[in-house]
Amino acid sequence: MTKFATIEDFKQAKADLVDLRHHLHAHPELSHQEVKTSALVAQKLESWGYEVTRNVGGHGVVGQLRVGNGNRSVAIRADMDALPIHEASDHAHASTVPGVMHACGHDGHTTMLLGAAEYLARTRNFSGTLNLIFQPAEEVGRDSGAVAMINDGLFERFPCDAIFGLHNHPGAPAGQILMRSGPLMAAADTVRITLHGKGGHAARPHLCIDPIVVGSALVMALQTIVSRSMDSTDTAVVTVGTFHGGTATNVIADKATLELSVRTFTPEARALIKARIYSIVEAQAASWGAKAEIEYDSGHPVVTNAPEETAFATGIAEELTGVGTVPECPLIPGSEDFAHFLEHKPGCFIRLGNGEQSAPLHNPAYDFDDDSLTTGAALWARLAERFLTH
Repeated sequence: MTKFATIEDFKQAKADLVDLRHHLHAHPELSHQEVKTSALVAQKLESWGYEVTRNVGGHGVVGQLRVGNGNRSVAIRADMDALPIHEASDHAHASTVPGVMHACGHDGHTTMLLGAAEYLARTRNFSGTLNLIFQPAEEVGRDSGAVAMINDGLFERFPCDAIFGLHNHPGAPAGQILMRSGPLMAAADTVRITLHGKGGHAARPHLCIDPIVVGSALVMALQTIVSRSMDSTDTAVVTVGTFHGGTATNVIADKATLELSVRTFTPEARALIKARIYSIVEAQAASWGAKAEIEYDSGHPVVTNAPEETAFATGIAEELTGVGTVPECPLIPGSEDFAHFLEHKPGCFIRLGNGEQSAPLHNPAYDFDDDSLTTGAALWARLAERFLTH
């Protein structure tokens, strides 16, 4: 019987995985600046016998390993970039770069995939093509590394039958694997609204069109979109994050701006909310005699896991940790550029527990839980072996 990777197979290598993770954590690089991180990744992959392609969509690295004559191919992705946050910890491996830290766990993601890469190159227990994608610039929104790699011909140059990715999950026990078929993480859109009124003296409002009053009414009207325009069983968020207008107490401004964050879990809800924002903003502005400009920036789409690939990944996880140990992940209103990969290939985005006491993502006190490293590496190794089974 063929033996596939287990968590036990990685326990002997845990110290090396921890050392690597701590090195990456201590030397973080911002999005589009992952020069040293990508060089380290490429060097390790080459030393293990991978065919390495650098500078895919920026600082992206793809390691390809062909074994046997199997015609199946699979891709696994890890992100590499850090955030512009000053770390608030006294860990020996704390960031050495002021104002930059791995506050989202990409150091752990990269380490786990490298751990699996070494194991798979050494054991070669599969037949087919393995594509390991180390992605830059996940954190930057619309100009993200996923889009850049796709535009640089990622799937034409490195074809695959399916793609898998993973993110750590603070609040869940370290090493617990969570899955969800269908929508998992939200689409994220940003809206900027500029209201043009008529400025004047604060003592003579009847001679003005006050954009701050218009904007105040608009803030409340926008909150009715989710509560009154959407199916009550759907989930969405419309948040007015900024509201700016005016420069002095005795002056009625001639302009005010609002910025919104919109989160949705289906293409239908996304389209509905966009249409309602336009109609409400234009009608509210007109009712006051003001004019409105709307800039609608469509960000990452919904992370939608394919049923077949999710069932497959769930089976692998239960082989590792036991039947019934893989709970359904709740919907996550955060966004993730892995969604762009899933628009091109079927696949699954997985969540891995980072500890019940973990600080939240993007928090200065956050740190990846080293106890999850062996589970994550084993998950990737076994998934690749089973997908590319002889």
